[in-house]
Amino acid sequence: MVYDIHVIGGGLAGSEAAWQLAEAGLRVRLSEMRGSGDNTPAHHTDHLAELVCSNSFRSDDAENNAVGLLHQEMRALGSLILREGDRHRVPAGSALAVDREGFSAGVDAAITTHPNISVVRERIDSLPDTPAIIATGPLTAPSLSESIAQETGKDALAFFDAIAPIVHRDTIDMDIAWFQSRWNKGTSSRPTTGQAEDNQALSSPEMGTDYINCPLDKEQYHAFVAGLVAGEKTEFREWENVPYFEGCMPIEVMAERGPETLRFGPMKGVGLDDPRTGRWPYAAVQLRQDNAHGTLWNIVGFQTKLKHAEQVRLFRTIPGLEKAEFARLGGLHRNTFLRSPELLDPTLRLRSRPNIRFAGQITGCEGYIESAAIGLIAGRFAAAEWRGEALAPPPVETALGALLTHITGAAEAATYQPMNVNFGLFPPIPGRTKKPDRKKMYTDRARAALSTWLATG
Repeated sequence: MVYDIHVIGGGLAGSEAAWQLAEAGLRVRLSEMRGSGDNTPAHHTDHLAELVCSNSFRSDDAENNAVGLLHQEMRALGSLILREGDRHRVPAGSALAVDREGFSAGVDAAITTHPNISVVRERIDSLPDTPAIIATGPLTAPSLSESIAQETGKDALAFFDAIAPIVHRDTIDMDIAWFQSRWNKGTSSRPTTGQAEDNQALSSPEMGTDYINCPLDKEQYHAFVAGLVAGEKTEFREWENVPYFEGCMPIEVMAERGPETLRFGPMKGVGLDDPRTGRWPYAAVQLRQDNAHGTLWNIVGFQTKLKHAEQVRLFRTIPGLEKAEFARLGGLHRNTFLRSPELLDPTLRLRSRPNIRFAGQITGCEGYIESAAIGLIAGRFAAAEWRGEALAPPPVETALGALLTHITGAAEAATYQPMNVNFGLFPPIPGRTKKPDRKKMYTDRARAALSTWLATG
């Protein structure tokens, strides 16, 4: 196939970029090394857009949450990732969580059957001289990483990304655990697995039931924290002293910060009513549905670098998980990203090689949706350039524009770290406003700005 642009990397960002280009009429060569005999430490399949960590795209609340607003903006721009995410949604309260296999299969089918896209299973070892988008993600192959380093003259930054374990639903003791979303927010019903209608929570249709909760009393909690701190961890040798990303902190690293840290983080019990006591537990472990059938559940916030045997031993001390069987145990992999504020222009082009754009996590954005969003806008920039047009970046008042601006210039290059989209990246609302009104003002302003940009772009 003769192609107009080369997209390298078939993750969320690369798939979204290829889709946007193909929908704009460009012929795309999409190179993905998985399936060619190469793999990464984090991936298990060669499917496009495989989710390697959580199955959640986080909040879908576009009124009060920046990531929910980003979802809405991407839908307005014809995002393939959001289209398939919506099609393969599973219950997760106000969050958008997906059946990971169904989602990846949907993206894969859309890409591989598009008449303007040719998917080639190959590893690319050097920066091309033709128009290209590099979306190889945080696990870019060493050969290509070296080519990028030679071109930029800058060392890649690195951090660890941690993967949470997944539990088989039928091995959770529902005589101890119960269904409930925090503060009863979320969906009011769910498909059952046929096990005594799952438990008494399902008899309360007014109660959000999107999470399984395992309660710990004070003694159990502190014993668990002590086990985390003392547990045998993976040794990284040359990777030691690499900073962790705060949004994906291993649970044992959080525990080392103080014995109460987890009770104010992933193990907080507030807003959860233990049906056996009618009270909030001292601490709680939450599990979130991971597939459409409801047979797999991931332990929320339990990213870890504990060795596998230690994970099984320790996690089975959690009430309700004493007989848990794990479909996947936690792990860590090394991520790399560019000093994008210094190296990329406002349209994501490499300043020293403007035929090349970067997209996704390699730019230093963090999160599935943020990665896909940068792939989306990179594709749109490239399509406009191919047509001989100049596409203005989305306004900084929008979620997409705020994220893009952070990546390409607002952040300090020397201290640049991965960032999820958040209202702190947006221009402040002028004047004095009440805190409850502020988020709504951000979202109202963003919608107006996006509407104007779409009308004039």
